[in-house]
Order: sequence, then structure tokens, then C-alpha cells
Amino acid sequence: MVLAFCVQAISQVVTKDTLALNAKDTVSVSVDSLSLSKTAKGKVMLDGKIDYASADSLSFDIRKKMAYMYGNAMIKYQDIKLNAAEIIIDFNKSIVYANAATDSAGKTIGIPDFTQGTLNFKSNSLSYNFNTKKGLIKNVVTQEGGGYLHATVIKKLNDNVSETGPGMFTTCDLDHPHFAIKYSRAKVIPGDKIVTGPAYLSIEDVPLPLVLPFGLFPNKKGRSSGIKMPTWGEMTNQGFYLMDGGYYFGLSDHFDLLMVGDIYSRGSWALKPSVNYKKRYKYSGNFSLKYANNVLGVQGTPSYSKSKDFFITWSHRQDPKARPNGIFSAMVQAGSRKFNKYNSPNSVNDYLTNTFSSSISYNMRLGDFANLSTSASHSQNTSTGDVTITLPTVEVGFNRYYPFKRKIQSGNPAWYESISITYSMNLKNQITEKDSLLFKPESMHKFISGVKHTIPLSGSFKLFKYFTWSHSINYTENWFPRTIRKTWINEQTIVNGDTLAPHVQVDTIRGIRAAREYNYSSSIGTTVYGMLHFKHGPVRAIRHVVKPSVNFGYRPDFGRAQLGYYKTVQTDTLGNTQTYSIFQDGTYLNAFTSPPGRGRSGTIGFSLNNNLEMKVKSKSDTVTGEQKIMLIDNMLISSSYDLVKDSMRLSPVSVSARTTLFKKINITYSGSFSPYATNSKGIYYNKYQWDVNKKLLNFMNSAWNLSVGYDIKPKQKKADKPTPASATEAEMSEIKNNPDEFIDWDNPWNVHLDYTFNYNCLSLTTGKRQKTIVQTLNVSGDLSVTDKWKITARTGYDFKNKDFSYTSFSVYRNLHCWEMRFNWIPYGFQKSWNFQINVKSSVLQDLKLTKKKDFRDNL
Repeated sequence: MVLAFCVQAISQVVTKDTLALNAKDTVSVSVDSLSLSKTAKGKVMLDGKIDYASADSLSFDIRKKMAYMYGNAMIKYQDIKLNAAEIIIDFNKSIVYANAATDSAGKTIGIPDFTQGTLNFKSNSLSYNFNTKKGLIKNVVTQEGGGYLHATVIKKLNDNVSETGPGMFTTCDLDHPHFAIKYSRAKVIPGDKIVTGPAYLSIEDVPLPLVLPFGLFPNKKGRSSGIKMPTWGEMTNQGFYLMDGGYYFGLSDHFDLLMVGDIYSRGSWALKPSVNYKKRYKYSGNFSLKYANNVLGVQGTPSYSKSKDFFITWSHRQDPKARPNGIFSAMVQAGSRKFNKYNSPNSVNDYLTNTFSSSISYNMRLGDFANLSTSASHSQNTSTGDVTITLPTVEVGFNRYYPFKRKIQSGNPAWYESISITYSMNLKNQITEKDSLLFKPESMHKFISGVKHTIPLSGSFKLFKYFTWSHSINYTENWFPRTIRKTWINEQTIVNGDTLAPHVQVDTIRGIRAAREYNYSSSIGTTVYGMLHFKHGPVRAIRHVVKPSVNFGYRPDFGRAQLGYYKTVQTDTLGNTQTYSIFQDGTYLNAFTSPPGRGRSGTIGFSLNNNLEMKVKSKSDTVTGEQKIMLIDNMLISSSYDLVKDSMRLSPVSVSARTTLFKKINITYSGSFSPYATNSKGIYYNKYQWDVNKKLLNFMNSAWNLSVGYDIKPKQKKADKPTPASATEAEMSEIKNNPDEFIDWDNPWNVHLDYTFNYNCLSLTTGKRQKTIVQTLNVSGDLSVTDKWKITARTGYDFKNKDFSYTSFSVYRNLHCWEMRFNWIPYGFQKSWNFQINVKSSVLQDLKLTKKKDFRDNL
């Protein structure tokens, strides 16, 4: 019990307070607790318990009041933890000393590792005073924020400030870093900043003539405000520029603002504020506005142009748990037609896309019986300039009600218990206009409004056990805020000083007018299973699932004169007439609240849905020894027969199919084939193709398309498969929105092929046959030449135009703490190249070299 005796002796000399120790008889391993507070004279020694351990030996010098620990020594005191090969405690001075050791091979082991709260550093030797919280560390490496601090000597003045002698700051995690910013002295404020004296950049121990009078490195954890340095360069058409420079405002943990902009020497400029916001368990989102004044060329020359463009993006997501009865969401993408042409798009997809859409909606539950949805939406085509805005859309839907269903079920339900009724109301206000005319005062009169009420009465029941028979009676009532009347003016008139020949005059009558219609539909269907077994060979069985269905639909004639939905007007001086709907608003038809159908309609439709799969022998399946292979995921054949038409009652036969072969090849097909024959001019007439050419369908005058997608990549070993993603939701969203900015190293190579074939040869009303074939092939892929080199490429070819589509080529090199990128678009509107080498860490994100030729130089 030598260890216990020594500790007891020290306690009698050092303090009269208690000494708690649980020691073993041997000193080869010791894990003890030492509680010290005040001496008999009231002098503060150690205010707390010390936990310590050593793997080799532990000894005490009672006279000097010293403790010695050797071999993987460890001390824990309050929030301080220290590991080292050798630790010495001086109880008189309340100082601990820690040193590294050298093994028999001359290798340094047991380097002191000091941790206090979030502060951690390693050094060859250190001394620390428990009472004053001051220390002296030699040859230290400590992590500060996103970087590493190397210093020969660090004086720890208190919990908040440390001073260092000659040292360096780097974001490279190697003991001998690839690069560093070296300085003569510095002051470190943990969790705030590092301030140095004169500093210079050194790469591979080679000092560069890049000297700064002082250095300031923020190392705050979390969000903090600061300047965002711009990139600079020169463009042929816009001159010298400073791009994406500004200021970041870390306003709070829930809200931040980035205000950046561009400025060009020839007059172009841009402002690009963006906001991110998030409240945990409530909502999150981001908003950005980009406004640019684009000036190209020199004023007075033919190439000079000036335009103002903008683009708005807004994304808002509400946590479903925040308000289960009401959810607000927004996804907005809108801007001027030429924004992506004159300004750098966010991604390649933005450049290749000519359509943008937006939706802002609020959905809420009205008790347990109904739902309310309100929304505003927008869509635009930047090629044609067409913009469609729907503001607002209001939908109310009541839950389905079963009037004949028993409250207390007993036995099988009766057939009439499946009868149900529901109600829905839909209101829309919509306009479609050119973007240049959208906000003109006269465009406000082009909004088309309407309200649709729908009441379906439906039911289904089993017939002969294997068939499902469904019926539905649908009542629809549309409310139109205005109608029109057309009148033939059979004389010349003068309007605004202009003489008009005889014409059709259109008058708008304001006031709500209701249009009512109803229809009946019925369908019967079943599912048939077929199985074919094989006793020999690799194929064990083939299963075929067929789902035949027959339906009938009938709609009365709502074009009858007594209803007043349709009227007749003379159209020329010869007396020719035309029937029109009073709900046809000028040149616009309200597709949402369309006029009631004109003429009776009675159709019988049929469809045949197919699924085909087989079972084969498989060595990989150790349970059943079999594996399922899908031959046809889905193949649908459908057509209809109109009982009311006087001729050519059979509609074209539609065929669609999709399947996946070998888990790599995705194939989709769709086509439409008429059962009727065509004359020499390509016009269909009332003769079946079978009667004329002994063929079931007319394949020559048809339309069909085929697409094939093929992914080629090596098999991934189970051990190599990535574990469940540790990335945050924000990081995954960043990767999804900017895929070109991230590198996937999981697959050594990957190739994706997309081939589409479209054939169209339909009869035209002009009597001419027009045959159109469109073929495109798109190829994209990447190759990891080594674990540090990545090559990515994409291209496509249009066989009709005999030209390549958008093509790009990029090379990425992982340089440990640096990275290099080279992007090249060899031709096309976006013809450009870009080379950049930069530090990976965001702390030194402005330490980079960029050379490029911008696509706007081609304008």
C-alpha cells in the first residue's frame, strides 16, 4: 500500500481538507481522484477534483509536494483535460508540466494534447497554472475556427487571450502544411479572431512577394458579418469589372443578408441581395433578387446595346408539424426574358431551360369535413415571351359522404352503401400575355375569370366476384362574369374616323351567367393472372398480369337553341353563318371554365393494361435461389368507339409502354395509330385499313416516339457503399440546386446515354402529307482518373439539324487543401472557358487565382 501512504502524507502537508483516493496496490496503472481546496492558512490551491491516470508509473515527492506520472498520463480538472507521455504536478505552485517522449526508434510519442472547453492544441511541451489559468506552450499546433495555428511559443494569458511568437496560420491539416501565412507575432482571441503583425504568404516553404502589414483572421463559430471580396477581370464588351463583391450581414441565428453587386467600366452594373431565414420546427426559406443594367459595346457603334433585366427566386418551406391544419409554401422563379443571356446563370440547367414557373399557396383544413386551398401561380416562356399569371386560385373541397352507409356495420356491406357524393368549388382569375405588354393598363381587361362547381355522385361494387363495376353521374356548373354577343353589320360604319366595311361586331355583356351540364359514365374491369412454369432451364416461371377494362360515357347535347349557350351569326356578305358560344371571350377561350359541350356524345372505350415478369435461377439469392426480372413494367393499349358520330366512329389506337432492362436501360414508348385507310393525298376516309390493305392499323400515317436511357457504371461493392448521409438538410439542398459545384468520388466512372426518336406522319387538313423525324442523342459522364483527378463531360447531337447541342468539358484536381477547376464550353452561345485554383476552406476563400474568357465576350 505504498501509493496510499504517499498520498496520505502529501495530504497532511498540503491541506487539512479531505483527500479522496481509490488506489491499487500496484503503481503500474492508477486511476485516482484528488480533491483539494484551501490550505489551513486560507490560501487557494486547487478548487476542485483532479482525476488522473498513468499506464507506466506514478510517484510522489512528499517533501517537494510533487507528483510524477509517466506513460499515457492523463489529468482531468474542471473543463480541462490533458494527455501526455509525461505529466508533473507541482502542488506548491498549482502548476502542471507536460512533455512528449522519444521511443527506442527515435520517434516522438505522447505529444501533450490540451483541451479546455472548445479550445484544443498539441505541443511538444507545456506548463499550466490551474489558479491563474495562464500557461506557456512550446512548438504548438492548435485548431482555431476553420484553420490551424502553428507557433514556436504561446503564452496563454487567460481564458480569452493568448499571445504567440513567430508562427503561421493555415487551413492545411498536415503537420508540415502545404501553404501558410507566416507572421512574427500574433494575438489569439478564441471564438473571435486572430490578429497578427506583418505577414506574408508561403507555399511549399517558398515565400512569395505578397506581404501584408497585418493579418486578421476571423474564427467565430456560427454566423458573423464581414466583407465579401469581389472577383476582378476584363470582358471584351463590358470592360473591366468587379463581380460579386459586397457585405454579408449575420443578423441573427434565424436571419441573414448577403448584399453583393457587380460593376463594369463601360457602364454595366448589377445588384444581387439575397436573404436566408429559418426558425427551427417552424419554417425556412430564402429569397434573392437580381437586377442588372447591361451595357454592351461602345456607344455609337452598331454592336452597342442597353437593357435592364431582373430575376427573382423565392423558396419557403413550412414544417408540417408547425401548423398541421394550415400549410403555407412558395416556390418562385420569375424574371425578364434576357436575364440568363446577359448575366451568368446559377447553373447549366438555368441556361438550357426556357420555361420558368412559380407557385405560392396556402392550404388549410376546415374542420373534419372540408379543405380550403388558395394559390397564385405564374409560368413564362423566355423564347416566345408568353406569360401566364393565375391570381388567385381558390379551391374548396368537401370530404366524400356516404349517405346510405350504415353507422354500425354487420356482415358484408350492401351494394348501395358504396354510393358517395362530394362537392368542390374552384375559382380562377387568369391572363396570358406577352411579357412586354403584361403590365400595361389595357392588359388588365384581358383577365379571364370563372367559377366551377362540381358535384359527382359515384359508386362501385363487385360483380360476379371478379369484376368491379363503377358508375358516376357528374354535375358541373360554371359561372362566367361576362358573355359576348356577335352581330353582323351589313353596312359601312365610321369608328374613330376610320371607315369599316361590313363586319361582325362583338359586344361584351357583363354579369354572371351560369352554364350547366352533366354526364354519365360507367366502367367495368377485372384482373387476370397467368403463370407459366418451366421444369428445366434457367427460367423458372413467367407471369403475365392483364387488366382489361371497358367504359361507357354519355353526354347530352348542350348546344340546343333553347338553352342559349350557342348562337348563330352571319359572317360575310354572301350570307354564310357561324355558330359561336356566348362564353367565348374575344379571341380567348377560358379553358378552365369551358363552355358546355355542343352535340351529343356517347362513347364506348376499352383498354388493356399488361405487366410481364419472369423468375430465373440466381446464385446471389441464398434463400429462394430465384430472382425476379421485369420484362414489361407497363404496356397500355386503349381506344374508343363513338356511338353518335355518323362515320369514322373508331378513334385511333393509343399504345404506351415502359420497362427497365438489366436495371440499367430505361425504355419508354408511345404511339397513336388510326384504324382507317388514307387516300393518295394522305387523308383518312371511312374505310378500315383491314378492308383496304389487310392490316389492322395504319402505321404509315401515325405518330410515335421512343426514348432510351442507359446508365453505365461499375458495380459498387457493399463495403464501398456510402453510409447514411451525415449532411444537413441545407447541405443536401445546396448540392441539389448546384450539382455542377460538387464532385462525386463514390463512382470511379459513370456514363449516361439518352436517345429519343420521334416519328410524325399525320394527315393534314390541307390534303398534304408531312413526314417529320426527330432524333437526338445526349451523352454525359465523368471519370476519376485517380482519387484526385476527375474529368466530367456532356454533349448531344441533333440528327435532324446535324449539329451538336450544348457541350461542356471540365477537369477537377483535388490538391488536398487546395483545389483546381477547369471548365470549357467549346462552341455555342455560351462558348467560354474558366480556370481557377483556390484554397478549399471558406476562411481563406479569397485566396485564389482565376483566369477565364466569359461567354458574354461573344455577344
